[in-house]
Amino acid sequence: MAKTGREKNTSNKAKHSKLMAQKINKKKKEEALRKERLKAIIKKAQEKGE
Repeated sequence: MAKTGREKNTSNKAKHSKLMAQKINKKKKEEALRKERLKAIIKKAQEKGE
């Protein structure tokens, strides 16, 4: 049976998908940056220890 009343709002779905993608990409970028910084710190500590 078909839905009666207002039709679905697909523009909000598109906005939500876009915002969620931005959020996920930001989190991945920050995680990669953190790993890079940790690697640099570890490398520096190893060089200092030798």
